[in-house]
Amino acid sequence: MNSSKLLRTFEAAAVLLFLLQAVRVLFSVLFGLIYDFIFDETLPFATLAVVMLCVIAAFLVPLVTPGPGHKRRRALLFGAALVAALARFPLTINALPVRLWSSIVIVGAAVMYVTLLLQGQPRVFPTALLVAFAADQFLRAAGNTFDVSLRGWWLWVQAGLSLATCVVGWFARLGSQAEPPAEAGIGLLGGLAIGELLFLETSLLGFPNALARWSGVDYAVVAPLLMAVTLLPALPAVRQVATRLLRGALGGLALLLLALVGLAAGRMMGGAVGLGGMLVAQFLLVLVPFGLARPRRLARWGTRLGLALGFLLFLLVNFAFAFTFTYAETIYAFRGLGLPVALIAVFVAALPALRPMPMELAAGSSRSGIWHWPAAAIVVVLTVAFAWPPALDLKAAGPIRVGTYNMHYGYNTPWQLSLEAQARTIEESGADIVMLQEVDTGRVTSYGVDDALWLARRLGMQAVYGPALEELSGIALLTRFPIAEADTALLTSHLEQTAIVHARVMVGDRPLHAYGVWLGLEPEERARQLDDALPYIGDASPAVFGGDFNATPDSSIYARIRAAGFDDPFIAGGFDPPPTDPAIDPIKRIDFVWVRGLAVRDARVLDSLASDHRMVVVELALP
Repeated sequence: MNSSKLLRTFEAAAVLLFLLQAVRVLFSVLFGLIYDFIFDETLPFATLAVVMLCVIAAFLVPLVTPGPGHKRRRALLFGAALVAALARFPLTINALPVRLWSSIVIVGAAVMYVTLLLQGQPRVFPTALLVAFAADQFLRAAGNTFDVSLRGWWLWVQAGLSLATCVVGWFARLGSQAEPPAEAGIGLLGGLAIGELLFLETSLLGFPNALARWSGVDYAVVAPLLMAVTLLPALPAVRQVATRLLRGALGGLALLLLALVGLAAGRMMGGAVGLGGMLVAQFLLVLVPFGLARPRRLARWGTRLGLALGFLLFLLVNFAFAFTFTYAETIYAFRGLGLPVALIAVFVAALPALRPMPMELAAGSSRSGIWHWPAAAIVVVLTVAFAWPPALDLKAAGPIRVGTYNMHYGYNTPWQLSLEAQARTIEESGADIVMLQEVDTGRVTSYGVDDALWLARRLGMQAVYGPALEELSGIALLTRFPIAEADTALLTSHLEQTAIVHARVMVGDRPLHAYGVWLGLEPEERARQLDDALPYIGDASPAVFGGDFNATPDSSIYARIRAAGFDDPFIAGGFDPPPTDPAIDPIKRIDFVWVRGLAVRDARVLDSLASDHRMVVVELALP
């Protein structure tokens, strides 16, 4: 690889990394804006409409990007990289308006850059894309699924990276002055494939925590395996083997079918087989970009139109996937359709492999890529170190402090990502057991963070996760006491699916049963779910039962739990019961920790605003 192409590859990898990060931020910010528009009615329709038009326009930039013969193509390529790099700096700032407009600018600039690159140097794109995928995984692994480049301390690191991207881009521009425009394109299928591959990498297959939740295999195992599989196609020797195995239409059909079966196995079978299937799907799909470039006479629909349609489809599939989590408030028919939506994306992403023209997977020689092997090995080893679980800070005995916390998917009321503030709230509460609600474990609308895993590692606690929606959103329980056994069950839900989670923990040599729950928004829904929850708990004692019950003390839900033998610690201990919802100027008391067979020592509601609910904490003692 000559120096000009190497510089262009580094520049392209940086811009593509910024695009991946901007997409994750953009959909997280849009989630908050749309939520406020639908539920709180605090966002005017005109404001949301303007934002959505800007988002759509950013993804349709290929339609206004100059063609491959434009005399200032190289200057425009450098300009697009410059804008994306400079806009990436404020993206780190945790303020909704700043992140919204920074991400839109990055998307528009990066999409133009990708369009120009694919028209001029299409064979740089696949390697740069893989490097970007790996870098994105690496930054998230370094933060236990919470991208470290979005933490406040990263701001000045990002300033250096953005500056370096600009410098590399300038030299890449100077070095490519004598290069003629490439007589190649990607066509309609190529553009659609890029859009769907971007969806899969930013919503599912690029999230090791999502693969871990779908398969049930430990995250510490999944993260380095996914990194290795993602990097493999960047190795020329691997691509040469793939060329022999996947050549021609039959090879392309095998690729498509194996990718579909692999993803389906991950969701339906789980375990090692399911994980293996998803890793095979990832490997095959990241191979596809190496076969996109083809003679321009065969790319009849053109790169620009193909990319515009691909990015438009990317938006549509993202919203469809979001509906599978929010079906109760959006389109009910999307309930349980997470896997079908993902399979449609896999099908489209793999379609270019069916073209009769052989895939150009073997670019580069084994000898020229010999240094890729140790570089990839170092990255995988570092990922192992990042993903390795830290030591637990367990508690053998002593006072029992139990809390419940609706964590609002990791956001505070104004939709700033506030996981660190929530962790400090739990720390300051002194809680040994915490029931968590609205817990995401791998959704693009909450920055792709596994809330349960991140909080458990941050606090040195054990986590029991209760999946409810597509295995990637639900409830959780954290504990410092050793877990003897744990289980979870779905509750009957006609609206939003929910669950109950249970852990039998050991306080010294004595067992304590801890249950966590989130009940639905409608009275009939809560009644049905409590019909399941109370028999699930049975007569277990001593026991704590905490969560967001969405019911006040004057409700039938409150009365039924008391009738089941549970005490309200505030009433039993003679403490004043403050409201818990919303966090700012609370007016309702709907978050409870119920107790049975335990003595109450203290009960309080914290004044932290790190979530949109306040945290409830009670101190108990075994009789």
